[in-house]
Amino acid sequence: MTTTATSPQYDADVYTDAALLEPYEHYRALRELGPAVYLTAHDAWAVARYDDAKAVLAAPEVFRSASGIALNEPANAAILGCTLASDGEHHAHLRRIVAHRLTPRALRPVRHTVTEAAEELVAGLVARGSFDAVGDLARALPLSVVPDFIGWPEEGREHLLRWAGANFDSFGPLNERARAALPQCGEMAAYGAALVRDGNVLPGSLGAGVLEARDRGEVTEEQAMMLMLDYLAPSLDTTISAVGSAIWLLGTHPEQWDRLRAEPGLIPNAVQEIVRLESPIRGFGRLAARDTEIGGVAVPAGSRVLVLYASANRDERHFADPDVFDVARPEAPEQLGFGYGEHGCAGQGLAKMEVAALLEALARTVTRFELGRPERGLNNLIRAFSSVPVRVHTG
Repeated sequence: MTTTATSPQYDADVYTDAALLEPYEHYRALRELGPAVYLTAHDAWAVARYDDAKAVLAAPEVFRSASGIALNEPANAAILGCTLASDGEHHAHLRRIVAHRLTPRALRPVRHTVTEAAEELVAGLVARGSFDAVGDLARALPLSVVPDFIGWPEEGREHLLRWAGANFDSFGPLNERARAALPQCGEMAAYGAALVRDGNVLPGSLGAGVLEARDRGEVTEEQAMMLMLDYLAPSLDTTISAVGSAIWLLGTHPEQWDRLRAEPGLIPNAVQEIVRLESPIRGFGRLAARDTEIGGVAVPAGSRVLVLYASANRDERHFADPDVFDVARPEAPEQLGFGYGEHGCAGQGLAKMEVAALLEALARTVTRFELGRPERGLNNLIRAFSSVPVRVHTG
């Protein structure tokens, strides 16, 4: 691939430990350079501005997912044909197999389960007074809801968080994190294949529906395996990230927590604002199917394009005071943290429901979050805390 002398370029590696921990100056620099910026370290074009990111996501016929969404070819080869790495009618067909279980109407019965689990979890943690908002809160609710929803048996659940994290690590460039993740992704695929082969899923679950579609001849054995896994990692890590970020943001902005407690109707908007400001997924790749341009910048056919959701969500060209946390921000629902277009996150309804349920339960009793020293996790794609010690004040 060649680039022209006039194409904006950026030489820094945006996947180093330092860049993953403190990415926002890199994102700001990329936005200033142009609509599409060639990353010399990764042989890919970064799209860091909101309007351009949205335009790329809205044009799947030009910016394809079917050749993979990772920045390395071993990971792309492993996921070819899955929902994430498909386009057009093939993508729509796979999505239809499970989409009816993820609509707002279909999730209504789940809401009671999620709300009840959130209230029980929060009551126990508030009674303790201090806990880790990641290990004890953010991970606990999704792990009590998502595996049952997908239909995974009890045996093997101890690996889910590790596999989910590896899944996202594998989508970066072929750095040390991605290399370490790829064998673990193979473990997850083997486990999914065994589930499909043995039919060892919970009755009435999303996974049971996938097996029924397989038995009707609507999907192959391999497609069924991929569908069993496609919604696992996103349903866990993104929600865990959002909850950890929520407690950190509300602890460091007590006036915003006061407003949420006074106006609980703002909680759904606050969830959108949390995802905007601390986007769980930094971005996914696409492949340019033909010579094209992004915002007037020429992008050759075959180019890997990295759509940076986390940068677009802080674009000063679209959001007023983008680095300010505002639970009442009117344009918060416009955030791209769940993607956009035909590849918009199918499971976002469940994720938003879980985060909102925890905030609603906390708002009833907690007046302040007193934070200890938080620690960031390192992952090629997921931005999240690994630990957020907190003491809650009530009364």
